Amino acid sequence: MNFLEDGSKVKAYVFFRGRSIIYKEQGEELLKKFVADLEEYGKVEQEPKLEGKRMIMMFAPKSSKKKV
Repeated sequence: MNFLEDGSKVKAYVFFRGRSIIYKEQGEELLKKFVADLEEYGKVEQEPKLEGKRMIMMFAPKSSKKKV
């Protein structure tokens, strides 16, 4: 099941545990690889943003049409 094809938004996040927060760049690289894998289905709605110990990114479907 592909949620982006169904018209849903997707939130992806990387959770940093303990002192791993000092490696923010690695979390951002991981999310950018995820973007590359999903580029045919959706587009980035919100760039990676650090909120506490989570780096969050939002995706929206490419087309707003829902399949019936």
